[in-house]
Amino acid sequence: MDVNAALAAASAIAGLCTGVIAVLAFRWSEREQARPTRTALRPDGAGVLPPGVDTVLSVLRSSAVVLDEGDTVVKASSAAYALGLVRGGRLAVDQMLQMARETRRDGEIRQVELDLPRRGAGRGEGLAVSARVAPLGSRLVLLLVEDLTEARKIEAVRRDFVANVSHELKTPVGALSLLSEAVMDASDDPEAVIRFAGRMQIEATRLTSLVQEIIDLSRVQNDDPLDDAEPVDVDDLVAEAIDRCRHQANAKQITMATGSAPDLHIWGNRGQLAAALGNLVENAVNYSPARTRVGIAGRRIPSPGGDLIEISVTDAGIGISEKDRDRIFERFYRVDPARSRATGGTGLGLSIVKHVAASHGGEVTVWSAEGQGSTFTLRLPEAGMARDHALLGTEPEDDESPGGGGGPAGDQQCYENYSDHIPAPEVLP
Repeated sequence: MDVNAALAAASAIAGLCTGVIAVLAFRWSEREQARPTRTALRPDGAGVLPPGVDTVLSVLRSSAVVLDEGDTVVKASSAAYALGLVRGGRLAVDQMLQMARETRRDGEIRQVELDLPRRGAGRGEGLAVSARVAPLGSRLVLLLVEDLTEARKIEAVRRDFVANVSHELKTPVGALSLLSEAVMDASDDPEAVIRFAGRMQIEATRLTSLVQEIIDLSRVQNDDPLDDAEPVDVDDLVAEAIDRCRHQANAKQITMATGSAPDLHIWGNRGQLAAALGNLVENAVNYSPARTRVGIAGRRIPSPGGDLIEISVTDAGIGISEKDRDRIFERFYRVDPARSRATGGTGLGLSIVKHVAASHGGEVTVWSAEGQGSTFTLRLPEAGMARDHALLGTEPEDDESPGGGGGPAGDQQCYENYSDHIPAPEVLP
């Protein structure tokens, strides 16, 4: 009995101890859960963004990076990763990291422009960025990075354009100034006055052409061709281009050969399209030897996105070297500056053609061989509704003149009409 009593007493004591321990453990657990954590004591704890900041960062165009007090990336936009600013959860640009540490220390907002190497790019290509660092609460730092690469390129093009325009304008203006002084000094010599006045007229014409092409280039860059778009007949464009350079062609006895498939229409701005094709034809005439032929041909070619209208201008001129072919569409670029000035070229004509083609959803290409000639080809989307004249509500008028247009009968000796397309890049004999 004594043994049983002792066992019962021991069991009771053990149960009592277990209950006390369980109660103590429960109380300790409740107290620990109620105790505020170290992060909760911070109004802007590391790794936790203030309310609403995440939403704001997601709609910013700039690349955004948020750093905590240990320089660990708490939040980064996809653009920041694309630019290579964040790698392995850390800010990869030392200059920006130093700015973030200084801002965290004194709370000052800092901004700087940097040139960064582009990831995977060769030949020293880089990124131009503007970085702005600001405190975000007491412990977080916000970094905003704006990519300025494209803006820098545009600004460089603008500076080059202004410099080139200034140089090109200076030449004829300076010539006019000198010639006017020569006329005054030769006032008692009628023959010299006539000679100098002729030179003044040439320089004035060149200056007028340059100013007009600068205006045309500015217009095609700034205007939306679809604002005044209409179905434009290709035959009308060809006739207008021929009429534009009829005098130069007759003077050099150059034959204009035209040939197009019937009923070709382009959807776009008539004035810009006429200027583009006119520049190609005028270049072909100016750079072709006397008693040669310039061909203008149009055709329809199939394309997955819809049929295209292809207009080719072929000449038997001096041709273009391979090294110059990629640059001839640059502003003021001349293959032969001396010859270009002699023919009155400004170096803007092909640049205008390129911009007009691009703004109309097309392209311009060139095939050329030195000493054989060149073929410039415009490819533009066809006006699908132009054939049945649903948009214009009118029927096309018959034009009995060759190529859809022509001049006086005396000029027709220099023009032929070809019913078949003159293919590119073949050079006419």
